[in-house]
Amino acid sequence: MSSNIKILLVDDHAIVREGYRSLLQKQANMEVVAEASDGQQAYLKYREFEPDIVIMDISMPGQSGLEAISRIRQFNSEAKILVFSMHENPSFAIQATRAGAFGYVTKSSDPEVLIRAINDVYQGQHSLSADIAQALALEKLGTDSTALEDLTVREFEIFRMLVEAHPSQEIAETLNISPKTVANTHYIIKKKLGVDSDIELTRLAIKLNLLNLLDLVEANDNSPQPD
Repeated sequence: MSSNIKILLVDDHAIVREGYRSLLQKQANMEVVAEASDGQQAYLKYREFEPDIVIMDISMPGQSGLEAISRIRQFNSEAKILVFSMHENPSFAIQATRAGAFGYVTKSSDPEVLIRAINDVYQGQHSLSADIAQALALEKLGTDSTALEDLTVREFEIFRMLVEAHPSQEIAETLNISPKTVANTHYIIKKKLGVDSDIELTRLAIKLNLLNLLDLVEANDNSPQPD
C-alpha cells in the first residue's frame, strides 16, 4: 500500500497546474491523483478521489476556492486543504482559514515553502508562508483591513464578486443562492464596512488591495455594451 500523500491540485490555469504537478511528482512522498479548474470541479473531484491534501487556488472562474473549501469541509470535516494563491492580502488568509483551510502559501514563495507546507498540513499542522505571517502580524497592530474580519466567508465571497463587477444574477447562480439573498447580503456588507454606495465599496476594495485597478478596468471593458 502506497504511503504517498495523495494530492488534488486545483487551479484554473492548466499551465500552472502542469508546473506544480511536475514539482510535486518529483517528491518521493507525494502523488497528484487529480486536478480541477474551478471550485465545483474541485468538490466533485474531492468526493471521487478522496485525496489526503487539497492544494486550492482562490480566484477562479465560477465557484471560487473559498466556496469550494466550505463545501469540501461540509462533506468531510477532516479534509485538509492548503490554499496556494497569488493574493498576499492577509484578509484572504483569514477568510480561507475561516472557511476551513489549514494553511495559506502565496505563489511568490519558494517551491520549498510549498513542499514544507504540504507536509505540515498532512500532519495536521497549520502553515503560513512567511509573507502572509508577517502581514497578519502587522494587521494585528492595526490597519483599515481589520473591518473585513467582520465579514463571514459567504459575505466576503459576495463582496469580492461584487467589486469584480459580477452581476447579482451570476453571483446567485455561482453560489447556488437566490438573487434576493445576494441583494440582502450586499446591503449587510455595506453596513458592516461602513459604506453607503457601491462606488465607496469599490474604493475600499482598492484601498485594501483586494482589487487591482487594472483588473477593474478589464472587467468593465469585458462587460456587455449597450447597442
